[in-house]
Amino acid sequence: MRQATDRLEVRTQRQGLVEISDAVADWVARQGTTEGLLTLFCRHTSASLLIQENAAPAVRGDIERYFARIAPESREYVHDDEGPDDMPAHLRTALTAVSLSIPVLDGRMALGTWQGIYLFEHRVRPHRREIVLHLLGE
Repeated sequence: MRQATDRLEVRTQRQGLVEISDAVADWVARQGTTEGLLTLFCRHTSASLLIQENAAPAVRGDIERYFARIAPESREYVHDDEGPDDMPAHLRTALTAVSLSIPVLDGRMALGTWQGIYLFEHRVRPHRREIVLHLLGE
């Protein structure tokens, strides 16, 4: 059994979904692991991770609009240390996930045909986000 770890830096430009599938797939391929389990962990409380459809851009837009409706920016939140998008970002993270587990089969992530991995940036301004990668396998 072998394991590998690394960090993936993702620079975001705005709120929304940023696909990171290719960067993660490239890293997995370089590890030489044929079978195992990949864990991704987002080291932030105002961004999250999703596996979602990667073929139709409308899906991403609909998801972004949905989360804007259920956790809107507002001056009514008590926690607003960094502005009106601060608390909604924490709520959106709480409703999604900060870690993902993906099986690796035949040296590749076992994602479905239309599945992609996304960093979901919940803040308005650009950020530099860090995703920890951990691969355990043979």
